Amino acid sequence: MSYPATRLAFTYDDYLEWEHHLMLRHEYIRGEVFAMSETSDLHNEISLNFYTLLRQHLRGTPCRVYMADVKARVETADCCFYPDVQVTCAQSDLADRYAKRSPVLVVEVLSDSTAAFDQGDKFAYYQQLDSLREYVLVDQKRIRVQIYRRQSGQWQAETMGPGSQLHLESVDLDFPIEALYEDLSAPV
Repeated sequence: MSYPATRLAFTYDDYLEWEHHLMLRHEYIRGEVFAMSETSDLHNEISLNFYTLLRQHLRGTPCRVYMADVKARVETADCCFYPDVQVTCAQSDLADRYAKRSPVLVVEVLSDSTAAFDQGDKFAYYQQLDSLREYVLVDQKRIRVQIYRRQSGQWQAETMGPGSQLHLESVDLDFPIEALYEDLSAPV
């Protein structure tokens, strides 16, 4: 997130109505809206690699994986974000085509303009989702992934680098970290 929109003090419903008429995506935080900053090709390719791994693994299950154009709604914090990738297994999430309220996994690919927010306040907001089991931050400048897991009500962090095997407990998926960085348009 980078640019506050000119109109402030939206309700969530106002925000939804307003954004449906725009070409730009905006995140919503307690009445304020923020235009999404653009992403690089590497950011997009890493997100797509993650999505592809999850989609292939979850095929035939009740879980659904979504990319950056579907919102994650955190009602208790009155926020709405566009995670790079999210997975929900909740039947109730099928009712809303634009926002999911019960993701078990949220993935953010870090950018210079959003890294501090993704690691700080955004993570704090996401922690308010009772459904969320894992929050994953993927570095696009080097092979590095941070996974935050909810275990017994506490969040535990794990950082992995080259040669690591990622294990996503929320969806029971294992893969080498390098799979996220395959076939990028520029080497990491």
